[in-house]
Amino acid sequence: MTEILAKSFLGNTLSSWGVAAGVALATLLLLWMLRNLVKKRLAALAESTETVVDDLVVAILEGTRPGFLFIVALWGGSRALQLNPRVQGMTNFVFIIVVVIQIGLWATTALMKWLSIVREEKSGQGEALTWLSGIEWVGKILIWSVVLLMALENLGVDITGLAAGLGIGGIAVALAAQSILGDLFAAFSIYIDQPFVIGDYLVVGSYNGTVEKIGMKTTRLRSLTGEQLVFSNSDLVGSRIQNFGRLEERRAAFSVGVTYDTPTAKVEKIPGIIQDVVESQDHVRFDRSHFKEFGDSALIVETVYYVLLPAYQTKMDIQQAINLDLKRRFEAEGIEFAFPTQMIFVESVGSESSQT
Repeated sequence: MTEILAKSFLGNTLSSWGVAAGVALATLLLLWMLRNLVKKRLAALAESTETVVDDLVVAILEGTRPGFLFIVALWGGSRALQLNPRVQGMTNFVFIIVVVIQIGLWATTALMKWLSIVREEKSGQGEALTWLSGIEWVGKILIWSVVLLMALENLGVDITGLAAGLGIGGIAVALAAQSILGDLFAAFSIYIDQPFVIGDYLVVGSYNGTVEKIGMKTTRLRSLTGEQLVFSNSDLVGSRIQNFGRLEERRAAFSVGVTYDTPTAKVEKIPGIIQDVVESQDHVRFDRSHFKEFGDSALIVETVYYVLLPAYQTKMDIQQAINLDLKRRFEAEGIEFAFPTQMIFVESVGSESSQT
């Protein structure tokens, strides 16, 4: 038996190969048991706490690939062998690549888990459909860019020259695609600053519509007449935007005119009548009503109130109800609405005849 174990295979005795296999198997079992144990403990802890950290660690452990544990175990077992430098180099190469890829997978898993938690917290909100998708896109690019640089550096590649070359190339690309990059950075600005989200109703200059999509180059609105409006992100960010999607309440103002022959006592009652009519409506906050001015053909009473719901149709329904109720109340009080009139005075001038 001793003679068999002493036999050499690829520069190592069979006993050395046995030790290496034992180390690899023990390492694999230890890593597997440790992974499951920590995962089980943290999963139980995550259910009883509101912190995000333990949820992220559990997600990272779940994202640990069995193939990664197997490669780590094999590499650990290879430490017990005397391998050819070329073979040892290949072993280290595979180990480094696998570790770096697993680091990228861990980072991506943590990012996606955090984004899913935020999406659940912001369910039903437009923000979750806009800036979170932008963070996901940018985050993945950054993660795997760093992973690539780490892999190249650990493999002995001089990334300084590569970074310099990429910098020069990046400047050339930037000069050739200024408008595209401007729209791209404007998209990041929209994702982060959130001046509007999907579903908001915007007025941009003479154009208006509901936000349908926020892309990396363009933002698209659906107008009231049905056509789609496409804006470049840089133009949109540089414009003055009225965002009616953020409207919490609407200010409404209207005027009524009554005839000049309305008695003063009745004119004094009009602001109170209007206040009663406005306050009888739901979701309304009355502000003021005043006999404002003497118009060309009417006595003008101006009224201001606020609709506590943002929908434009709700405002118009309330205004219609106010108008109808005012007409009924004015008819009951004998107050007449004025309409444009002109009074013409005609003066007759008698002709005088001269006698000669």
